[in-house]
Amino acid sequence: MLLDWLERRIDPFAPFDEGRMPPKTVLGFAAFYLRPIRGALFFLFVVAVIAGSIEASLYLLMRWFIDLMNTADRASVVSDHAVPLILATLLLVVVRPFTIWLHEIASNQLVVPQSTNQIRWRTHLYTLGHSLSYFQADFAGRLANRVVQVGPAVRELAVVFIDTLLYVAIYAVTAIGLFSSISPWLALPVVAWVAAYAVLTAWFVPRARTRSHRTAETRSALIGRVVDSYTNIQTVKLFARDREERAAVRDSVDVHTKAYLHQFRLTTLTTSLLGGLNSALILSTAGVCLMLWQRGAMTTGEASAGLALILRLMAMSGWVMQTVRGVFENVGVIQESMQTIARPHGLVDAPKAGTLTVTGGEVRFEEVDFHYGRGDASIIEGLSFRLRPGEKVGLVGVSGAGKSTIVSLLLRLHDVEGGRILVDGQDIATVTQDSLRQNIAMVSQDTSLLHRSIRDNIAYGRPDATEAEIEAAARQAHAHDFILDLVDHKGRRGYDAHVGERGVKLSGGQRQRIAIARVILKDAPILILDEATSALDSQVEAAIQEALDTLMGDKTVLAIAHRLSTIAALDRLIVIDRGRIVEEGTHAELIRFGGLYADLWRRQSGGFLGDRAEAPAR
Repeated sequence: MLLDWLERRIDPFAPFDEGRMPPKTVLGFAAFYLRPIRGALFFLFVVAVIAGSIEASLYLLMRWFIDLMNTADRASVVSDHAVPLILATLLLVVVRPFTIWLHEIASNQLVVPQSTNQIRWRTHLYTLGHSLSYFQADFAGRLANRVVQVGPAVRELAVVFIDTLLYVAIYAVTAIGLFSSISPWLALPVVAWVAAYAVLTAWFVPRARTRSHRTAETRSALIGRVVDSYTNIQTVKLFARDREERAAVRDSVDVHTKAYLHQFRLTTLTTSLLGGLNSALILSTAGVCLMLWQRGAMTTGEASAGLALILRLMAMSGWVMQTVRGVFENVGVIQESMQTIARPHGLVDAPKAGTLTVTGGEVRFEEVDFHYGRGDASIIEGLSFRLRPGEKVGLVGVSGAGKSTIVSLLLRLHDVEGGRILVDGQDIATVTQDSLRQNIAMVSQDTSLLHRSIRDNIAYGRPDATEAEIEAAARQAHAHDFILDLVDHKGRRGYDAHVGERGVKLSGGQRQRIAIARVILKDAPILILDEATSALDSQVEAAIQEALDTLMGDKTVLAIAHRLSTIAALDRLIVIDRGRIVEEGTHAELIRFGGLYADLWRRQSGGFLGDRAEAPAR
């Protein structure tokens, strides 16, 4: 009952401000994520002080016991000193085991697992809030590694300080206090050792921090490189690039090994210096003890307890130095993760952003400007057009004309730099991103499925959908039959089968049909089709086109296709060239006009648009 109660004191998923950026300093970053558990850390601190004090008091108890054996009457020692002996027994049998147990449950049941995953959860949610370009600019594996590793690193920074450094401080204070009570000369070696140890640590720490940061950085680069190879394994195999990928990973391993060795050279030097320092401490303390004992200024018990305490302090000093090294490894991990995580979100909801309400599905671009940070080389300039409620419009243009950029701006994957985009009269910059994207469904050319069951992938846009609704969407997308035949490597079948990372276990056409089923089930009022049938053979495409015609129904549709035959029958076509509208009308009107669209139509070979080329003479 007690353990269960303690384990529920910290909720890893407790509500918090998901959009608040963590500080960019190590201590500020750590404090930001440790603040929710400060009460638990204080309790651990109090327990550690009590437990450490009791452990250190055992040496004082040893002094008393040895002196008792030297001075007491052997026949009556137990009866003469019954009360102290009973109290000492209680300390050893009851109090000490209880404090050890209390310390363990405070650490293991109250703090460590929950705080670690609470930090991971919060850094993950903040990272999810970054814009699409943030994820496109880095390895997915490296990002995941930094989110996962920062939890234990921040936790260790606090717990190790409380558990390790506090213990050493208690032992050092006990040793100095014990020796000072006997003779200031006896305390002098310990005070000198503590001062030298502090100097050594001060020299060691900044170097350890720099080198551990480099080690953590190269480790993340290594993980990112390995994950990149695994994620794109089909491309690696198809292009027979196994040797080159091995070489790239080998280079990353080599860089990480050199950084690791550079870090451990510092550890070797510091540990050797500490060994010499410890030898000087035990030699000087033993010499002073011998001198004081010869003069009768020190009892045998005091000498024994003092030397035992010194030996314990020496043993702990090496442990602490390694712990300090570990702490600054964690500092390096935090620094590295902080550089990735603690960045302002590129796209944020406006203050008091409203919820988008779609009544008809009108989409309007008004004098929209946008470029991808390439100075004056604008992608979209002064773009204005309107999609009437329920209208089906096709975007036409060669590669690089700006079609995908228009879609990204409508989905607010990027913010416009000029003008505005309206949906039913509501500026999309003033509504929440979630409410905007909940009202838009999209089937893209690069279909990506999650490594989950077929059922989960289809229901991704509507998690509350029933089994019957999921199956109906799959049937409409002509996916039901092949789904029933699927079996994954764990023997799961049909809608329970998992599709592999990014859906690699399915063919391109199968992935596309699952994506179409997902959009059918979502049933959003605005529909974007970006090469929606590009991965399908002609027979399946014809069947799917019927499903899409039904799906489009009364929705507002924006469709992109390089195969012009798939969009020729839409209500209206908008021809884009260098981010501007150059022609607009129905297929028949544009053919009669004899402009760019007519050239593209004639130039097509096999039904697809190529890159920009010189237009044939008319």
